[in-house]
Amino acid sequence: MVVWRRTTGLGWGGLLALMLAVSGCSGTGTAASDGRSSDDPLRVVRSAPDLLVESGSSQTRTAMRMASGGTRLTIQGEGVFDYTSGLGELRVTLPPDPGAPERGEPVTEVFAPGELFMKNRGAGVPADKWVRVEVAGVADGNVVTGGATDPITAVELLRGVRSADDLGAASVDGVPVRHYRGVTDIAVAAEAAATARLREQLTAAVGGFTSTEVPFDAYLDDQGTPRRVRHEFSLAQGLRAVEVTSTVTLFGFGVTVDVALPAPEDVYWGAVA
Repeated sequence: MVVWRRTTGLGWGGLLALMLAVSGCSGTGTAASDGRSSDDPLRVVRSAPDLLVESGSSQTRTAMRMASGGTRLTIQGEGVFDYTSGLGELRVTLPPDPGAPERGEPVTEVFAPGELFMKNRGAGVPADKWVRVEVAGVADGNVVTGGATDPITAVELLRGVRSADDLGAASVDGVPVRHYRGVTDIAVAAEAAATARLREQLTAAVGGFTSTEVPFDAYLDDQGTPRRVRHEFSLAQGLRAVEVTSTVTLFGFGVTVDVALPAPEDVYWGAVA
């Protein structure tokens, strides 16, 4: 069951730099076990977004590793997503703060087409309020700023694949998969996006990275459904780049997704530090 309640109201007044605290040709290979020809990995990889939608829903784990200079940190999340409605929820765990006596509570993130709601994140935001972000207004289209690449966006990026190689059989959480590695292009993915909302989001992301070309690894099961996707982004941050490796793992397909968007009175519209 999916609960859909869209909020209305004023636009969010500031950009929340949430987690960035740290200062073609196709390959060839043998035939896949299900009969899908691995000598056409471009076609196989580009089909993954549509097959994800056909799967209906799933559980997900996310991991985002950031590196800038000698500083490295990893942000982890887990949750559920409905690929038909575009609704999802993640509980994102931040690295421990060396200056805090106890580990902070996870950040709750609710995703909807074109929107992200966050609770328990942002200085000056009351504990019982949510912060709303229009993802197309974020410099990277919220591909990495929220501390997790949501699975819809992560897989949608594969529509822009420029090169891909079939690296053969592998396994993800005990599920047999085919491993593909290559380079996708954010700008190409934006043009090929399945919906206007995704097109707007990925178009916004084009200028947020040092290059629109993004190395990826995709692990697809026998039906071509993505089970794990990993991207390597280079995010422009002042005069230097932040290298970001984002991994999304999908499992528990067909799970019930019950996500409600925050009511307007529960959204904080003030400035966020």
